[in-house]
Amino acid sequence: MTRLELLAPARDEAMGIAAVNCGADAVYVGAPRFSARAAAGASVEAIGRLARYAHRYHARVYAALNTILFDDELEEACRIITQLYHAGIDALIIQDMGILEMELPPVPLHASTQVHNATPEKVRFLEKAGFSRVILARELTLEQIAHISKETSVELEAFVHGALCVSVSGRCYMSQALGERSGNRGVCAQPCRKPWNLVDARGEKIITGKHLLSLRDLDLSDHLPELAMAGITSFKIEGRLKDESYLRNVTAWYRQKLDAFLEGNPAFGKSSSGRVLFDFKPDPARTFSRGSSSYFLHGRHAGMTSMDTPKSAGERVGVVVRSEGRQARIKAEKELHNNDGITFFTGTGVLGGVKINTVEGDLITWAEPVNLPPGTVLYRNYDHRFEEQLRSSRTSRKIGLKITLEETPGGIGVTGTDEDGISLSMVFPVDYTPARDTEQAARLFREQFSRAGETPFEVTTAETHGKWSLFMPQSRINALRREFLDAFTAHRENVRPVEVRRIGDEDVPYQTTSLSWSENVSNALADRFYRRHGVREIEPAMEVTRDYRGRRLMTMKHCLKYQLGHCPREKKAGQVTGVHSPLPEDTGSAAFPRVTDNTYPAGTTAMDAFPGEKVSPGAAEASSAPWKEPLYLSDGKRKFRLEFNCRECTMNLYHL
Repeated sequence: MTRLELLAPARDEAMGIAAVNCGADAVYVGAPRFSARAAAGASVEAIGRLARYAHRYHARVYAALNTILFDDELEEACRIITQLYHAGIDALIIQDMGILEMELPPVPLHASTQVHNATPEKVRFLEKAGFSRVILARELTLEQIAHISKETSVELEAFVHGALCVSVSGRCYMSQALGERSGNRGVCAQPCRKPWNLVDARGEKIITGKHLLSLRDLDLSDHLPELAMAGITSFKIEGRLKDESYLRNVTAWYRQKLDAFLEGNPAFGKSSSGRVLFDFKPDPARTFSRGSSSYFLHGRHAGMTSMDTPKSAGERVGVVVRSEGRQARIKAEKELHNNDGITFFTGTGVLGGVKINTVEGDLITWAEPVNLPPGTVLYRNYDHRFEEQLRSSRTSRKIGLKITLEETPGGIGVTGTDEDGISLSMVFPVDYTPARDTEQAARLFREQFSRAGETPFEVTTAETHGKWSLFMPQSRINALRREFLDAFTAHRENVRPVEVRRIGDEDVPYQTTSLSWSENVSNALADRFYRRHGVREIEPAMEVTRDYRGRRLMTMKHCLKYQLGHCPREKKAGQVTGVHSPLPEDTGSAAFPRVTDNTYPAGTTAMDAFPGEKVSPGAAEASSAPWKEPLYLSDGKRKFRLEFNCRECTMNLYHL
């Protein structure tokens, strides 16, 4: 049986526990330092407590220590890794290959998506180098994922939900070049979410003040069966910086989606224990969302961007019929509530917002005056009633447990067997007091042992075997039950499967003998790792050299030519789309064909190698666009050159 894992984010201990309670098979949490979300690191002590809680359900905790490191940080990073191992983490997510040169405890290693894991050759190298799991590039198609799975045997993890980095595998240097806030160091300023002007070589503005690089959020919740069949065993939710409502809602949504798949597919199973008892109905549209996209899972298509706003506009809820001052008549499409947060786009395409004071039928009273012309589409990015539901939720997770009791010469024998087949038998010595009513005495034992309270268990059956003649006060029975359930919890921890680090092959050659700065080698240990694997020429990371002039800062699969309908490779391309614009179906189609070829374009590099995108004859020819190239992104102060590599189907952004 193939075990599938739902992997949820955790900013801290409390959010990690919430994720486990909502059905996560594993959570990932930032290390105290050197996490790709510097603002979302947790203490070693908190991570240890989270691990102990998760392990009750045989769920796992992964620590993300996935920035690149400088030489003067290596000793501290090694010390933190050792502390995390002793705190009980189940694996370490890393980007910096220098970590493999350290004297590490036997903690399993997962290769971060920032390593740019996009080809079978790269994934196979990481597998042989000692990684037990590889987190694939978000830009891959389903066919490419299946091809990698077929050619390798390492565990494969894929992002299925949340924010997308527009630069492939998060390898973006724009923030570093603008203000020395590197995503590779966990402090990205997200300039991709800013408004930019698209300017041509003559200085003419093609688009003004749009969020040209801002992508919609990933949502593959309807594609989990395809991904599982393609070889993905871990389904990852992004969002360590999101709030707890988002975490509960999205984790619950994916738990239910995954369970529905597992129910009809006995070849697959859960990778942790317990059944979630939900007291709310999850719906990702009702918490943070920039709009959804399947990204490149079924090939390139329109509708990937959110150019009007990088914020959460929310779900569409209605249209304005008439508005004046603080009141509006609307045609509602969803039930609205007092204190809901409503958004709308102004005539100039700017996102605005207002809170609802009261709802009386189709009459809305706003918290402040707002001018909304008839026909204005309304969205809701704060659903007050749903948020209250999530905040007060008592959703719990319970492990099924069968208990049998019998009288023995030594006292009361208790045997428990849980849903995983884990069993424990104990005998509790007791002073014998004969029961006046033996059936009532036996029933009292069954009733009290059927109650599991705040423990991780739900007792599905509690039975007494054989002749029963013993009487015991209810308080004493409850004490025995608590002692047994505590012992069973400890027993589950003792028999919990524990993975250890794979031993890597020190002689396996890397795919190339030279590395550019884009491979992010920032310390002597990383340099030694690559040289040990056959690399002879290594250019230091941009964070080390700080040499930006003329450098490529981004490689993107997102393409503005395609979005504007001037793709040389497509007869029919996309359109500029925002949250409030009509979108084409988010699947492969005749206009947006699915990629099925698994060949590799010649001359690809680690930054732009995406197998499966055929090069069409004449693809690099200029399109009949109404502008003069090169094109630039500008905010009025700074300017970046765009290059369209139609051969590789990428758009590159360069520092001038």
